[in-house]
Amino acid sequence: MINIETFTLGPLQTNAYLLTNSDRTRGIVIDPGMNPAALLRRIENIEIEAILLTHAHFDHIGGVTAVREAKKCPVYLHPLEADWLTSPKKNGSMNWPQLGGAITTDEAEYDLGEGQILKLLGIELKVFHTPGHSPGSVSFLWENHLFSGDVLFRLSVGRTDLLGGSYRDLADSIHGKLFELDDQVVVYPGHGPKTTIGYEKLNNPHV
Repeated sequence: MINIETFTLGPLQTNAYLLTNSDRTRGIVIDPGMNPAALLRRIENIEIEAILLTHAHFDHIGGVTAVREAKKCPVYLHPLEADWLTSPKKNGSMNWPQLGGAITTDEAEYDLGEGQILKLLGIELKVFHTPGHSPGSVSFLWENHLFSGDVLFRLSVGRTDLLGGSYRDLADSIHGKLFELDDQVVVYPGHGPKTTIGYEKLNNPHV
């Protein structure tokens, strides 16, 4: 049994996800956002195996350093955004200084790629490269749970007007990969409430 907990962090209300094993002694963190105090308290007595990043925008990476230093765990990120972790200009934190100023962290230890299978927590997560919101955006699928980052939201999609964004790529990612999944797959987005693939196929006005 895997437990999924959501932490809504920072000024942009970014969803960070904590997946833990049945006895909640080991876990992985997806997108530790800004102001991660609540997440840090929760994982104080949990061994964190990895930090998985759906992409490297500042609101999704703001808590990476704090979690990494507290838990001594590696970071996984798509190589197209490898240098975004060290560049406030590329990760966007310089564009909105009123939200907290420049954000940087050390480079990721591991790359992510299309079709990759991550074996963590005794489970397998499949990696989908889903560019459009950003060039290195990825989504993680475990059984019928999809962590979509800022690619697909409930009744919305990720913006494409930031560095490396492309609506054509975003539409290709959603229609060519995510909408190929089972309708019952639950989508855990980077912002906002959960949804399902089937619901978005029928109701999302942006795709």
